[in-house]
Amino acid sequence: MSQLPLTELEVVYDALAEAINQVGTEQESLFLTKLVLLLANQVGNQAQVEQAIHTALLDLQ
Repeated sequence: MSQLPLTELEVVYDALAEAINQVGTEQESLFLTKLVLLLANQVGNQAQVEQAIHTALLDLQ
């Protein structure tokens, strides 16, 4: 899986933060779930998506 350059990743982070602000806290979970499923479909590899989920969980539990 290829990685975004840091500058592009920062732009994505900003866009994500803005989108979360737009939907509000009540719909944040639904928005993030929809986004992950859309991105998972674009990745097209179940193992890579599951690994990303695992990585995102690190240090949060």
